[in-house]
Amino acid sequence: MSTSLPAPAVQAHTTTPSSVERRHPFVAGPVHFVFLFLGLAAWCFYFKVLVDSLIASAHPNRLGLYGMTLLFEWLLFAFAVWGVRRHGAPLSLILGPRWQSAKQVFRDIGIASLFWGAALLILSGVHWLLRVPPQNAAVQAIVPHTPVEIAVWLLDAVTAGICEETLFRGYLQRQFIAFTRSAPAGIIVSALCFGAAHIYQGLRMVVFIAIFGLMFGVLAWWRNSTRPGMIAHGWQDALGGVVTGLSRR
Repeated sequence: MSTSLPAPAVQAHTTTPSSVERRHPFVAGPVHFVFLFLGLAAWCFYFKVLVDSLIASAHPNRLGLYGMTLLFEWLLFAFAVWGVRRHGAPLSLILGPRWQSAKQVFRDIGIASLFWGAALLILSGVHWLLRVPPQNAAVQAIVPHTPVEIAVWLLDAVTAGICEETLFRGYLQRQFIAFTRSAPAGIIVSALCFGAAHIYQGLRMVVFIAIFGLMFGVLAWWRNSTRPGMIAHGWQDALGGVVTGLSRR
C-alpha cells in the first residue's frame, strides 16, 4: 500500500500562498529590484557630483541640474512602473487606489495638509536636537534665484513629489516589507535609503531627512497610498526651495 499523500492535498499545499505572502506581497521581481536600486544609487551619486560642481562654480548652471533631475527621476519612475506591471502586480500597490471622485481628491489634500503641518512641528524639534547648521552650502547652491529657475524648480518639485514617493514609499518600502515580512522594518529601511539619497547635504541632514522619510513611510502605510505623501512632498520642495532662494535676493 502506498503511503504517499493524495495528489490533491499536495497540490493545495504547494500552490496556496501563505498569509504573510498575501499580506506583504512583492511588487516586482528580485532582478528588477537590484537594477532599480543600483540605478537609484547611481543617480544619487551623480547628483552629488553635480551639486559639488555647483558649489565650486562662480556661475552655477542650476537649470542644467534641474533638467537632469527631471530626466533621471522620470526614467526611474517609468522603470519602476514597468517592473511592477511585468511582475503582474497592480500599480495601486505603489501608487494607491485611483481617485474616483472629487471628494477623495480633497480628502487626500486635507490629509496632506495636516501631515505637512504636523511634520514641520516635529522636524523643527529634530532640527534643534541635531544642531543642524542654518546655512547649508548644497541647498544654497541648488535653490532657484531667477524667475525662470523658479518655474523649472516648481516642475522639479512636482516631479519629486510623484517620483520619489513612488520609488521610496511605493516601490522600495513595499519590497523591503516583503523581504523582511515586517511593516515597521520595511518602513525604517526605506527611510534610511531616503536619507542616504540626500548625502549631498551632509551627514546631519541625512539623519534629518531619514526621519522625515520615516514619517512619509508611516503615512503611506496608514493610508495604503502614496498620494497624500506626493502632495505634501511636492509642497515642501516647492515652498522650501522658492522661499530659500528668494531670501538670498
